[in-house]
Amino acid sequence: MEPDIIHDSLKKENYEDIDFGSNFIRLKANDNVRELQTVLRDRSTSRSDFVFYADRLIRLVVEEGLNQLPYRECQVTTPTGEAMEQSVRDCCRSIRIGKILIHSDEDTHDARVVYSKLPPDIANRKVLLLYPIGNLTILTSEVHPVAPNHFGQKYFGTA
Repeated sequence: MEPDIIHDSLKKENYEDIDFGSNFIRLKANDNVRELQTVLRDRSTSRSDFVFYADRLIRLVVEEGLNQLPYRECQVTTPTGEAMEQSVRDCCRSIRIGKILIHSDEDTHDARVVYSKLPPDIANRKVLLLYPIGNLTILTSEVHPVAPNHFGQKYFGTA
């Protein structure tokens, strides 16, 4: 039996001439969405992987739906802590997570490591640092221009 050929339904030429109306929003085609759709369309995908990747794609659709809702400004107090760890675990199965506790001097903002527990083979791994320290590339959803140099106050959703 010949394997199924999955055509990239996200290619612009596959839908650019079709008018779906103003109430139709398509997720932006990126490598993440393509990977999720490919795994979901592959008949050799296990049931548990199908559920895992379907949940991830559904979460993206829900998040885009939430992006369409109106926004109003309000004041909040931002908590600190390991806010991003569960989200990383939700997206990356069997990910190895290490922890580093860093204390910053309130006056000088000099940081020192108070605690660390890292995977023993960390030197052989790619690292996603969820706390922006040192000379790093920062990927974030927001930067507050006035707040002190503290993750929970200055950066939101930082990776």
